[in-house]
Amino acid sequence: MAFDATMKLIKNPHAVDGTKEMGLPESSLLFLGIYLLLSTILYIYPKTVMAGILFLSAYLGAAAGIMFRTDAGGHPYLFPIVFAVLIVLAEFLRNGKIRDMVPFAK
Repeated sequence: MAFDATMKLIKNPHAVDGTKEMGLPESSLLFLGIYLLLSTILYIYPKTVMAGILFLSAYLGAAAGIMFRTDAGGHPYLFPIVFAVLIVLAEFLRNGKIRDMVPFAK
């Protein structure tokens, strides 16, 4: 996630092309890069892991929606969905506080 954020912030040509292919303006790269970098930092820092999970899940959910809307062929929208599930599942398995918050895990 930090790598993707960096590519957006430095406006790597692949990131610019991918953003345009998804129907977003190039001017959105700075906002997306900052949002993704801050979300990743929140996720890494143990005291703010829940905020990081929420922001990363929102980012990946929006990415899935945009990919679905562009109808690029195949199912590219599945990658962000699976990645979001893996992030939440990894934290669920690692963090006992999160397991206590989920009613079906008791």
